[in-house]
Amino acid sequence: MSFSQTVKEEMAKHVSQARHCQLAELAAMMHFCGQYGRDTDGHYTIGFQTENEAVSRKGFTLLEKTYNINTDAEIDEEQMGDILSGIGDLEEPVSPILIKNACCQRAFLRGAFLSVGSISDPAGGYHLEFVCTNAEKATQLLEVLQAFGIEGKLVLRKKYFVVYLKEGESIVDLLNICEAHIALMEFENLRILKDVRNNINRQVNCETANINKTVHAATRQIQDIQYIRDHGGLGQLSENLREMAEVRLEYPDVPLKELGEYLDPPVGKSGVNHRLRKLSEFAEKLRT
Repeated sequence: MSFSQTVKEEMAKHVSQARHCQLAELAAMMHFCGQYGRDTDGHYTIGFQTENEAVSRKGFTLLEKTYNINTDAEIDEEQMGDILSGIGDLEEPVSPILIKNACCQRAFLRGAFLSVGSISDPAGGYHLEFVCTNAEKATQLLEVLQAFGIEGKLVLRKKYFVVYLKEGESIVDLLNICEAHIALMEFENLRILKDVRNNINRQVNCETANINKTVHAATRQIQDIQYIRDHGGLGQLSENLREMAEVRLEYPDVPLKELGEYLDPPVGKSGVNHRLRKLSEFAEKLRT
């Protein structure tokens, strides 16, 4: 089971106690993946366009709780009239009246995610999205997210309007709002593990780069000193530079700070670096 399916399974099990929140979640599910009409025999029908059985069961559970409809029996005209007046035109966004309270907005976001939401496995990357059929529904989603301090993005993908989040913190906030606490903890654990690994990799890469830089510099210094020696230049050096050249040749792998301790008198890292730079400049003059 994918991480997205796991999140939906958890959300599908959560049913609000208050009828107004149940109605807000049902409205979201109906507007994003619901349908109603008549069958070939003229009977009223209600359904949910989803391949996820848990989502479908959640929708019918909410229908039963909010309108006392037994989905195993036929829906009569009075019941259908109540639903139509409460849920409204499915081509339009959900009525603002149904989601005026913060608790109902939470339920609305949960219903929207169950219907058209998906989330990538946080072990690979951070991405959560809602795929909407029209711009008005997508805009409403963005507004509800913003009410909770979550800044979503909107992009047109083929014929769909996609609201998405790519920041780990925003996704965590949304899972918390939708009360998917188990999924939230799993997401956070994977996110922490991923951050630790990234920090270790960055540190290793930085240390490797520093080692490579040090080795490259030492190799260049030794080559310069060997060139000076092979071309009779050591005798032209001052006593300090000649001593520096001899110590560097004797200790080719020693870092600058330690190298200075072999000089008499000892010299600090900056002093060693200054003398080696002078040796390199002298080698360049010999080469030209």
